[in-house]
Amino acid sequence: MSAPELVDFADEGADHWVTLKLKDGTVLKVKMEIAGVMRMGNDPNTGIPIYAVQTTNVVRLAQVPQGLVKQPQGKQGGMYH
Repeated sequence: MSAPELVDFADEGADHWVTLKLKDGTVLKVKMEIAGVMRMGNDPNTGIPIYAVQTTNVVRLAQVPQGLVKQPQGKQGGMYH
């Protein structure tokens, strides 16, 4: 097997977010971002190239029911006090 080779790529798709509505009323938005692509060689049986894709999941909290929000420990009122 040959040494892995970093392959340049261009993202040709739209910015796809998956929206998840949880049973507790929270709404999350999730998407996968591609960080890198490596060609790992070729399958010995078929000759087809083998690729490894490095990904990162991005999660956004889009909506949280007020009843789930709790006061941070040791803080009083607001984020900056």
